[in-house]
Amino acid sequence: MNTLTEPDSLAELIDDCAGIPAELRAPQASAPRPPAPRGWSVDDACHAQVVGLEDY
Repeated sequence: MNTLTEPDSLAELIDDCAGIPAELRAPQASAPRPPAPRGWSVDDACHAQVVGLEDY
């Protein structure tokens, strides 16, 4: 595996990838998951900011 240059062929890329340790290739069960996105809603204050914009 040569980390100083880019691979010149697909075969060289595959050889480089084969040299990556298994613990770095496989997803870890203990890896943190990103939080679920929070829901959102439009309240009266938010709606008031855009009232009348359709007139433009």
